[in-house]
Amino acid sequence: MQAHQRALANAKLMSLWHDCDARPAQEPPLDGDERCELLIVGGGFTGLWAALQLKEQQADADIVLIEKSFIADGASGRNGGFLDASLAHGEANIALRFADEADQLASLAEQNIRELLATIERYNIDARYEKTGMTSLAMNAHSAERLHQEYLEARAAGEDAVWYDRDAARLQVNSPRVEAACWYRGGYDGVLDPARLCWGLKAVLKEQYNVRIYEGTAMLATEPVSGGGMRTRCTNGVVTSDKVLIATNGYTSPIKKVNRSTIPIWDYQIATQALTDAQFEQIAWGTQNSRHALEDYVNMFHYFRLTQDGRITWGGGGDVRYYFNRGTHDSLMDAQDRHERLAKEFFEFFPQLEGEIEFTHRWGGIIGSSTRFCMVPDTAYDGRVAWTVGYTGLGVCASRFGARIALELLGYQPSSALQLKFIAHKALPWAPEPLRWLGVKFTQYELQRADRNGGRRGLWLKLLDKLGLGFAC
Repeated sequence: MQAHQRALANAKLMSLWHDCDARPAQEPPLDGDERCELLIVGGGFTGLWAALQLKEQQADADIVLIEKSFIADGASGRNGGFLDASLAHGEANIALRFADEADQLASLAEQNIRELLATIERYNIDARYEKTGMTSLAMNAHSAERLHQEYLEARAAGEDAVWYDRDAARLQVNSPRVEAACWYRGGYDGVLDPARLCWGLKAVLKEQYNVRIYEGTAMLATEPVSGGGMRTRCTNGVVTSDKVLIATNGYTSPIKKVNRSTIPIWDYQIATQALTDAQFEQIAWGTQNSRHALEDYVNMFHYFRLTQDGRITWGGGGDVRYYFNRGTHDSLMDAQDRHERLAKEFFEFFPQLEGEIEFTHRWGGIIGSSTRFCMVPDTAYDGRVAWTVGYTGLGVCASRFGARIALELLGYQPSSALQLKFIAHKALPWAPEPLRWLGVKFTQYELQRADRNGGRRGLWLKLLDKLGLGFAC
């Protein structure tokens, strides 16, 4: 057994965020029939934010929220906890697909993250938010050149960015692989504990707004009712409602139109034990004034961060996977080979920690990926059902805005945001199998090839760029 395998040998197959004393008791499942104004399907970020925003607008709104497993399961409790303000997956994606709306999207993104953080403070939710900004790390000379050009463009645009050459970067993050770094420290980007945020929202909805929450309750089918409204068949009961908001993101939905909007991409992570002060000194990162939230500057990037109790979470890289025919079963979380590869890559990045630390948790979660690399809102049944799905890896913050848009599509205080191309234009649906699987595999190969070639994109990736297509892989 190699060192990285030994370090992973005793890790729990469980999201780090789920393994804490703050996890609340699960609500009982639906047992019988219900009647409400709005049924929300999904107890992750989108569903919880939708319920809260509607209740703040309209206190007498009668809401039922159902969740197939438990609140904060799925993507909302298994992600990295990176809070990125962008609504459309970053400036490059906006420039490619929504360039004429860039200013409006930036303004909406700023408003959304401010309101999100104000909500956390107003309701005293212990989400463990840290304003870290975001730091990109270049791993070779060519990437350092490209990253420096991006830094110069950011500064010219008035962004608060800091450049580190190799020596300076290694004083921030002491790794032999780091060649340069750029710290984007403006705005409110940072990190938080995603499960604690979900559970805090759940407590507010239950205790202050009397939203009826049923966990362990799956939606089986929904159909229109004569004269208006929807009839939704669930495990152990039927919910009759005026409207339905689907908040299932990458998971399979009984509504086929939702499924065509996204594919489920499995992303894997590991977490270390809490590091000692001496170990933090060895890696420089985590010492005073350097609690950066990090990603490496490649297509198939790793993302890694510190927790408040001194752990490192490490995920991403080349081990994300799409499984043929929309595989979403939780058995796919147990990917020993992928977790071992992450551990190996971790010690390649921090060789000074090899043999000194162990990994305590390993897990996986689903990224709902759209063909346009960002959220996809839509409706069905003459506007009685709405959804926003497909955040493509940046949903911790954008999901709040996605929830707002789904509510507006249902007729709750619609705004001018609905006229944006970003909202109104339909995303290209995913191809059927086996073309979907083949396309994802080939694109992943091409992204890895581009990384080996210093970021230079081949003909296939250039074609996807021209067509405005993309996905997280």
